Amino acid sequence: MTDDMLTSLRPLLEQGFPFVERLGVRLDAIEPGYCRMTAPMEGNGNHIATMYASALFTLAELPGGAIFLSSFDASRYYPIVKGMDIRFLKPARTGITVEVRITEEDVQRIQAVATEAGKADYSWDCELVDTDGVVVARSVNDYQLRTHGT
Repeated sequence: MTDDMLTSLRPLLEQGFPFVERLGVRLDAIEPGYCRMTAPMEGNGNHIATMYASALFTLAELPGGAIFLSSFDASRYYPIVKGMDIRFLKPARTGITVEVRITEEDVQRIQAVATEAGKADYSWDCELVDTDGVVVARSVNDYQLRTHGT
């Protein structure tokens, strides 16, 4: 992880959106092709003392922006979320962590398709894990990379 990348992207990803800031999401690590983010239990509870489903959903969706900013050429492309499918597996009673990885080869392939066609679909799976290492949710995240002007 480059400290410069973490220092420059942390304010944008943690405080760039009031909703995300209220959740207390933290960008813990970022480098090209990788990010790790966490959300605390405190402030994100529901009526049965587990993490609110929308907090889990948001934590699963946010790495899309982090990975984009650390891996893709933002001067030529921008991402959109096409869809997400999330499965809640266990009650989340602690803070939650998500890690996402994308290979440099995938980044180059996605950008090449977007350059040629104006857009490129891509997706990844992610797991939301509690502080005991229990997977509390899994999601499939579908994105599209578009060229500016598309």
